[in-house]
Amino acid sequence: MVPVKHELVLVLDFGGQYNQLIARRVRECGVYCEVKPYTTPLADIRAMNPIGIIFTGGPNSVYDPKSPQVDPAIFTWGVPILGICYGCQLMAYTLGGTVTTCTTSEYGKTETIYDKSSALFGSEELPEQAISWMSHTDYISEAPEGFTVTAHTENCPVAAMENPEKKLYAVQFHPEVNHTQYGLTMLDSFLKNVCGCTGDWTMGNYAKTAIAQIREKVGDGRVLLALSGGVDSSVCAALLSRAVGKKLTCIFVDHGFLRKNEGDEVEAAFADKDINFIRVNAKAAFMEKLNGVSDPETKRKTIGEEFIRAFERESKKLGTVDFLAQGTIYPDVIESGSGDAAVIKSHHNVGGLPDYVDFKEIIEPLRLLFKDEVRQLGIELGLPENLVWRQPFPGPGLAIRIIGEITDEKLSILQDADWIFREEIAKAGLDRSIHQYFAVLTNMRSVGVMGDGRTYDYTLALRGVTTTDFMTADFARIPYEVLEVISARIVNEVKNINRVVYDITTKPPATIEWE
Repeated sequence: MVPVKHELVLVLDFGGQYNQLIARRVRECGVYCEVKPYTTPLADIRAMNPIGIIFTGGPNSVYDPKSPQVDPAIFTWGVPILGICYGCQLMAYTLGGTVTTCTTSEYGKTETIYDKSSALFGSEELPEQAISWMSHTDYISEAPEGFTVTAHTENCPVAAMENPEKKLYAVQFHPEVNHTQYGLTMLDSFLKNVCGCTGDWTMGNYAKTAIAQIREKVGDGRVLLALSGGVDSSVCAALLSRAVGKKLTCIFVDHGFLRKNEGDEVEAAFADKDINFIRVNAKAAFMEKLNGVSDPETKRKTIGEEFIRAFERESKKLGTVDFLAQGTIYPDVIESGSGDAAVIKSHHNVGGLPDYVDFKEIIEPLRLLFKDEVRQLGIELGLPENLVWRQPFPGPGLAIRIIGEITDEKLSILQDADWIFREEIAKAGLDRSIHQYFAVLTNMRSVGVMGDGRTYDYTLALRGVTTTDFMTADFARIPYEVLEVISARIVNEVKNINRVVYDITTKPPATIEWE
């Protein structure tokens, strides 16, 4: 959806863990970017007409014959190239430089000295010496002929190199990660000073293009969207409503496991939209299916199957629809893998079409966007901030944040406690810096004392994490003073909880969710 009519930068992926992050950073600079596997034929790359190319890092050694390589003609094409980490070594090795194993490996924050005459490092805000993030066991001991060394560290003689005449640039470190000081400035310099990008990628422009193309595609047809209330599906609904209005039907299956007041908030957000909005209050059906179920995986499967059945029952009332819309976003596509790329995790909305709805074609208007861009688009489309900045929330909802069997009482307890937790985090101004935070009702009871009387009630666990990719995560350092207020309020205001604990486990070894 939405063929690109913007300046395009390609990220060629050599197996680097930061491939998505590089693309996100490029887009932060206002330049449209896509990730492609390194195996993409040069002819196909030429056909895309990129204004610049970035090589990612990767786990291999370039001198190993089995390692990923690239068509050497790419270096003589004339399109600017920036090599990062493995991409840097690949450029050096292919063009006649020397890459060898480090005598001293570099991992983590490293003091780096920059040549300010370089197009990458010439910005006034970038000092001659700053911290970069290194992660390599090989290094370039000798740059290829025609290249100038533009950065070095104590143990890395070629931390950056360039051949401006051929528009070839390379850095051994990772400018895309936050740990590299002024990394975004360096990427912006490559895009603007070397590639000549103007930065024409905005969500306002994207919205206009997407709306026009959806209208043209749909014509007089009808569109059906399963609305979960999550950020992706909500923004997708808002975009479609702008494009086709009453030709759109949104079915919102409320399984009863949403956070406090959340179902009503989702419905209110679309009350003034010129669409067909159907809310299915299906809590009773879900609770019946989950009666006696305590195994977490069984819970997930049961809820998933019943969600499909509920959506199916409602959608069949509509008869034939022309288009089924999905809120698939770009990380879903990348993570699901293509070509030689590893499948990080499969996504239900990538590569397959549901067989329980009678439709002709699928529409995925967010397929090109990262999560932060989806949020920006939501604001652009006028969705309320509380919906756009909604915390990541699993499909089964609070059902997998209640350990053991689910009851109405447990659900009510958790909704109230979770609401207090989220309210106090927002009051403390931490709601944007903690990437996910929520409460878990354990099935453990413990002795307590309240009002000079003995209690034997539930233990509530709080979870907060910081992360860039949700594949790894660290526990959030919530100030003790904030935790104290949260604990006091929960114990005083929520019945049947007498103990609050905070989860300080990283991912791995734990997961973010408890079930």
